Amino acid sequence: MVDNVVQVLTDDEAWELLATVALGRIALSVNGQPDIFPVNFHAGEGRIVFRTGEGTKLSEIAVNENVAFEADDHTALRGWSIVAKGAARVLVSTHDIAAADELPLRPWIPTIKYNYVEISVDEISGRRFLFGPEPERYPV
Repeated sequence: MVDNVVQVLTDDEAWELLATVALGRIALSVNGQPDIFPVNFHAGEGRIVFRTGEGTKLSEIAVNENVAFEADDHTALRGWSIVAKGAARVLVSTHDIAAADELPLRPWIPTIKYNYVEISVDEISGRRFLFGPEPERYPV
């Protein structure tokens, strides 16, 4: 069996990796019903910011600000996954929106997205994985 196939990351390592990708997933829950949505995002300074149009994400955040966010990446040999938990809020002040407009964050699809959502991260965790064949499950 290979040792160290799963490495737990420090918070700083998790933030560094999170800043290297642009696509993640936000998990929301209202009335015990979970939802998950892909979003392009910007991460840094203890927060995750994404843009969205009117719809389900905004409605669900208004009901329950507690969210989870996940992003990952991989090559043929290794991968990683980061999970962040915190409170989401729609940015409404002119100052916050102007600052968010300066982030390198643009929609991937040609739709208008006026709303910025910021997740203030309370908890972040990450793991790095080394891929390989499954060990023998039933040794002789």
